[in-house]
Amino acid sequence: MKRAVSISLGSSKRDKSVKVNLNGQEILVERIGMDGDIAKARQMYLDLDGKVDAFGVGGVDLYLRLDDREYPLRAALKLVAGVGQTPLCDGRGLKHTLERRVFQLAKPQLGDIRFRQAFVPVAVDRPGLAEAVAEVADRTVFGDLMVGLGVPLPIYGIPNFKRVARVMLPIVSHFPMSMIFYGSDGAEQKPKYVKYFEESDLIAGDFLFMRKYMPPSLQGKTIVTNTTTGENIALLKEHGAKIVITTTPRYDGRTFGTNMTEAMLTAYAGRGRRLTDDELNGLIDELEIKPTVTVF
Repeated sequence: MKRAVSISLGSSKRDKSVKVNLNGQEILVERIGMDGDIAKARQMYLDLDGKVDAFGVGGVDLYLRLDDREYPLRAALKLVAGVGQTPLCDGRGLKHTLERRVFQLAKPQLGDIRFRQAFVPVAVDRPGLAEAVAEVADRTVFGDLMVGLGVPLPIYGIPNFKRVARVMLPIVSHFPMSMIFYGSDGAEQKPKYVKYFEESDLIAGDFLFMRKYMPPSLQGKTIVTNTTTGENIALLKEHGAKIVITTTPRYDGRTFGTNMTEAMLTAYAGRGRRLTDDELNGLIDELEIKPTVTVF
């Protein structure tokens, strides 16, 4: 049996292990949280190198992609330095394939949908999702400067987002781990930027940012996010969300992050390296990998 392991700097409360059958091939998929312990995570990468078929890198990105360029996050790369045999998957491949196609892949359940305004609290780590959202919304607001840097300036539209990102990403590349690792679980809630949540009928992006800043009411809104547990879905329902689209499939009641899902597909392919965007898109179609759609 092949084995894909996501070593995450995030909370161990979100750990999960399942066996997934892909075209008759069983993959053991495991998410192991380190509760922010960087030294422990680094040692586990080194201990399992060459003993598992693919690593998911959870809690941080190794690179941020904008169009055809990748910007290294140097502090994150130090975490996995020395890993030389097992492919490292931080999810950026699926963020440019699966998430880029999220509304297309969800069309059988939802049909053609259109939104008045979308709010993406942080888009720099999910540009594929940002572009997908911009295509189905009349207006898109990006909160990267507000949420990521504490600068109270919204960014309107993809062209402006890309202009800001091109300036900021070379600087972000040198950020310390304390600035690129969000936190162990993000469970604390401090409603902020409420105006943009309330004005938008589509909210999209990382669930931990969303949970921290969302207002008490999400009445009637569509949520597009990642890595949701049953409790997370229940929370969004309590807040009044109408539709929740999780960008990855659900296995045994739990969706995994893009890093874990990409590691699973990498283990299945068995090429001993990260997969290209074309290879990932091919597997998405072959294996019918789809987002998880929940309608309340």
